[in-house]
Amino acid sequence: MKPSFHPEGLFNEMKALSKSDKRSKPVTQLWQLNGRCPKGTVPIRRTKREDVLRANSISRFGKKKQRTFPQPRSADPDLISQSGHQHAIVYVEGDKYYGAKATINVWEPKIQQPNEFSLSQMWILGGSFGEDLNSIEVGWQVSPDLYGDNNSRLFTYWTSDAYQATGCYNLLCSGFVQINNEIAMGASIFPVSRYHGSQYDISILVWKDPKEGNWWMQFGNDYVLGYWPALLFSYLSDSASMIEWGGEVVNSEADGQHTSTQMGSGHFPGEGFGKASYFRNIQIVDGSNSLRPPKDIGTFTEQSSCYDVQHGNHGEWGSYLYYGGPGRNPNCP
Repeated sequence: MKPSFHPEGLFNEMKALSKSDKRSKPVTQLWQLNGRCPKGTVPIRRTKREDVLRANSISRFGKKKQRTFPQPRSADPDLISQSGHQHAIVYVEGDKYYGAKATINVWEPKIQQPNEFSLSQMWILGGSFGEDLNSIEVGWQVSPDLYGDNNSRLFTYWTSDAYQATGCYNLLCSGFVQINNEIAMGASIFPVSRYHGSQYDISILVWKDPKEGNWWMQFGNDYVLGYWPALLFSYLSDSASMIEWGGEVVNSEADGQHTSTQMGSGHFPGEGFGKASYFRNIQIVDGSNSLRPPKDIGTFTEQSSCYDVQHGNHGEWGSYLYYGGPGRNPNCP
């Protein structure tokens, strides 16, 4: 019930970061205001009848629609417009990756249509962008369809066949094994960042246990939440071939115009700290189970006039990105 190994350098880095960055603050979860789970149990968000009824079908409840992965290099323009999903991400590829880490500030983006969502996450990908893509995804999201409200919530997702039959959000199917009784998947994050105000962020680490081969998730400095068993996956049972960090929204173009669903803070990356949303201290876990900054980072967005991304390196923030945007605006009709 515990990982055999943590990535090298993790604990030194946690000490350094806790001393250094006073500008952003840690967050908690709303449900904890009403009590805690007893030892030997885990928190599971209750699925209500109305949650299931909001889904297109019972079989698709808790699943992403197919073809929702950002495909930086070989993206086919038809595929992009058909899927209705838009991204603003940075990515690395061309090596073997055994995990990823980031600190992400949390916002509450406005969603135009209930069937749209806005999320900020890390993707850990293996295989091709065909029928056999393996993906582990973690971050925060606002999804009225899935949760019935506009709260920002911690979430996970996994698939081993490009979102076709396998996988789901959080604990809505078997797959992810939760071991922690303090943090709940799909639970609201509180407080959230405010424009020109306090910034609240969450740190997430996903890594592959070199001994057992399972993919573990840690939230903040103190909470190992659980793992995805290696046997769920084909490619990821060995390693990941691509890591992505950034935002994704659904653009359903309900009224023939681009959606006004916001990504991140709803402001473009050029506005910077306190206004734009960020990922900081982004890292990968390499073949020697060590955390290190990613090399040769690429950026990708379908329509930079709607949602954009900027990458940089700086001091205590290490490798970072600002990303997001308002969606529909005069330059994005």
